[in-house]
Amino acid sequence: MPDDAPESSSVAFKQAPAAPQDVVGVDVALIACLRDDLESAGFTVDALDELWGEEAAAALFRGQRVAARRAAEPGVARHEPLAVLATAFVLGLPVGAQALASALPALGIEGAWSLGLVALDEGGERSETTWARPLVDLRPYSYFDGDAGDGSWWICSDLGELALGRVLREDHVLGVGGASNTLSAIMIRDRVGAALDLGTGCGIQALHAARHADRVVATDISHRALRFAEFNALLNGVHTIEFRHGNLFEPVAGESFDLIVSNPPFVITPRVTGVPEYEYRDGGLTGDAIVQAVMRGVREHLDPGGIAQFLGNWEYHGEGEAFDRVRSWLGDEQEPGGLDAWIVERELQDAPQYAETWIRDGGTRRGSDDFERLTDAWLDDFAARDVRYVGFGYVTLRRPIDGAVTLRRFESVTSTGSRESVPSAEGGLGAHLARGLRVAQWLASVDDEQLGLATLITAPDVTEERHYWPGDDDPTMLALLQGGGFGRRLKADTALAAFVGACDGDLPVGVIVGALADLLDVDAAELGADLLPRVRELIFVGMLDPLGVD
Repeated sequence: MPDDAPESSSVAFKQAPAAPQDVVGVDVALIACLRDDLESAGFTVDALDELWGEEAAAALFRGQRVAARRAAEPGVARHEPLAVLATAFVLGLPVGAQALASALPALGIEGAWSLGLVALDEGGERSETTWARPLVDLRPYSYFDGDAGDGSWWICSDLGELALGRVLREDHVLGVGGASNTLSAIMIRDRVGAALDLGTGCGIQALHAARHADRVVATDISHRALRFAEFNALLNGVHTIEFRHGNLFEPVAGESFDLIVSNPPFVITPRVTGVPEYEYRDGGLTGDAIVQAVMRGVREHLDPGGIAQFLGNWEYHGEGEAFDRVRSWLGDEQEPGGLDAWIVERELQDAPQYAETWIRDGGTRRGSDDFERLTDAWLDDFAARDVRYVGFGYVTLRRPIDGAVTLRRFESVTSTGSRESVPSAEGGLGAHLARGLRVAQWLASVDDEQLGLATLITAPDVTEERHYWPGDDDPTMLALLQGGGFGRRLKADTALAAFVGACDGDLPVGVIVGALADLLDVDAAELGADLLPRVRELIFVGMLDPLGVD
């Protein structure tokens, strides 16, 4: 912060009028001026990285802004637009009004004030200088949408804890965080007519959906969130999103969609006095009931062939398996309106870890009296339901076109405890999940005899790992490794490794099995019975691809 920047206690700031209170305005003309100014300033992710430098950018990622502020100070002193905008709206620090006016020539200071972006100094101990204090976080965001290509937006949200220096307000509107990035990375990008973003927050998922949907409906229970989301859509020139207020599926009663995405407020929060209920993460229900409600609700709002994708938590009660409860939310496969499901648990936390994570997320610092009080409240809540662990993961559901459920897959792909440890490969998961849904239909349609007639090819990202005892000719361990998808590492034996090595698109599955049986001097039928279930798994997870199957 510059040496002559005002302290909040010594200067009164003019608050920009807005309705509802304390939220950005949606004046179309002023937002267009802001967009022109951001473009002229070159306010991009790459430009900010260059401005900060590698070390300062890394410190900022860790929540430390001093190095970044120091890197930007010379540019701020010269009224360079990029440095001024970065200091105000990314670092959340006050800047001189004249400097901000130089950075926003089309919008102007009064325009920034009218939109609710800044508060202005009206005097005080340092009345000889006018300062602009940021009221929002506004930063560039880059993305890559597979075949749709890469691009960038600007995303506006509430100031975070780093800028505020205090616990967040309960109606805080979150910007783009880790969960947002995860959901956008797993989103299936097939072209659709209508999409629903349930609980849109700042609107980031609606913006992503708008790139491959003719129209998008974005809902939220928070008026403030909807205002930020509408502001962001206008700022980025996206006009195919309709914003509606309401809880869960109430705003879209009687409507159906080709795609439903949601980063629901799934965080499990104690329902006791004194525990903050943050709108962006707390759905107002007990335990993991919000995830159950979303999972059960999507079936009424998906068109045939439609897909729903969302993030969620699920509780482990006592010694029980969480997926037993998740299965019950889906209902029986034979029920009318049953859904295909692929549910992946990516992280598992014990009760104290979970409590600490979300108490800290709200801005309460470890070691404080409030932190211990809130931890007690969380652990009391978990103890009342005998919750020992909480899983976090991805839910992908599909309404079958013909009504026949062909996929019910529940798996843990985590790095916790005794569970399989795999590298994270979130970047390409949207296409990977879409492929899995298509291949699951094909696998369900072919019996083993028909599979024997199929021709397979090993995916180019598959490698083989072998371990030997020193001096031994035979490996003690074989594994197949996947470079994309979920980065799986699957144990293999000599027969399976040889089978995969022979899948070059020339010979059918049955012919390869027969040749291996002769080579290994085993019965072909027995070898087929052993290999084919594992081959089906390798096909589903993307290590083997059937030729001619789209």
